[in-house]
Amino acid sequence: MTATVAAPPRPSVAVRRARVAVAAVFFTNGAIFANLLPRYPAIKEELDLTNAAFGLAVAAFPLGALIFGLTAGALIRRFRSSRVAVAGTIVTALGILLAGVAPGWGVLAAGMFLAGTADSITDVAQNSHGLRVQRLYRRSILNSFHAVWCAGAVLGSIMGAAAAELGVPSAVHLVVSAALFTAVALVCYRFLLPGDEHDEPEDSPEAATGASGDAAAGAELGGGASGITGTEAGAARGRFGALAKYGILGALVLIAASGGLVEDAGSSWAAIYLSGSLEATAFTAGLGFVALQGMQFVGRMLGDGLVDRFGQRAVARVGGLLVLVGMGLALAFPSIPGTIVGFGAAGLGIATLIPAAMHAADEVPGFRPGSGLTIVSWLLRLGFLFSPPVVGAIADAASLRAGLIVVPLTGVLVLLSAGVLSTRTRRPAK
Repeated sequence: MTATVAAPPRPSVAVRRARVAVAAVFFTNGAIFANLLPRYPAIKEELDLTNAAFGLAVAAFPLGALIFGLTAGALIRRFRSSRVAVAGTIVTALGILLAGVAPGWGVLAAGMFLAGTADSITDVAQNSHGLRVQRLYRRSILNSFHAVWCAGAVLGSIMGAAAAELGVPSAVHLVVSAALFTAVALVCYRFLLPGDEHDEPEDSPEAATGASGDAAAGAELGGGASGITGTEAGAARGRFGALAKYGILGALVLIAASGGLVEDAGSSWAAIYLSGSLEATAFTAGLGFVALQGMQFVGRMLGDGLVDRFGQRAVARVGGLLVLVGMGLALAFPSIPGTIVGFGAAGLGIATLIPAAMHAADEVPGFRPGSGLTIVSWLLRLGFLFSPPVVGAIADAASLRAGLIVVPLTGVLVLLSAGVLSTRTRRPAK
């Protein structure tokens, strides 16, 4: 007799509205930052910065995230993820505005530092709220939130590229961007889930599909970081203890940081590489980041179905191969179309990496609620921190093309680390 798969109950209207609201918060987070990226070549030229100096200024963004990112968990427990996400969005917009109108290196670095601090806290808060909604859906939806982030980043990058091409002053452009997207976040706040994290009303219909069904949802989504069921995870914890717990978390950090490094290469260097080394126009130079985020959007829209069918591990390994081959070929045979395609392949390859690492980290046994997610979200910023100065230093010593070799190398890291992710999804049968 063939077993049938039990379909999860349909979420309530309030939960469906919360999903849309969380998606909109992700959208604003991507759009606010991406509006600044097409301005990078002009900022670098106007401030007369070397590649290394510019890379150090950009690295202030992840530096702020690393210094203050670990406060996210405490802030969420104190004020709720919904409030923290919206407040962080507003502060991020202010930091980006300051960086965009900076009269010198110090102000540029200070603006990036403030934006990075707020962005890291927003990132944890919006993912925490997204995972809360996912538990109520009892199926994978986290990749769709990150897909919407990519859509926001694409729109923001196009807005920034168009403003730069049309000669719109940075101050005017970034004030409009900040006002528009913070307004969206404020409107969405009223539709986010009420109450604290992991605290659904016991008598609500959602509770049956949410807090009280977390264990079933975890098994349904492929288990924890090691790809095993809750019972097996408990046995593994007993056998390996803290060593296994932190070993798994370390591998998840490598996976997430690899995705972060590739994202940073697209945001920090794609426009500069295309406009400088390959002599593309200002608008065309912006297409490298658009291609990366556009294909990342496609990968994340398809990601939930692929993860449910094949498991996070297989999807991540194919992604690592795409990064290795796509950017490897683009750098080996440099051209404007080939580079844009290469960044697109890299974006598709990393599409599910950060969501997979965050989901797995949130389920690693032995941590307080939200702690594993906070640690991975914090440490993945290492990819953003080290990428700009390392690539910039190599670019000054050799060429930016040589510096970008770090991108295909991250594909190798993913292939080596993906074993800690979940295998094919197991669903309970009726």
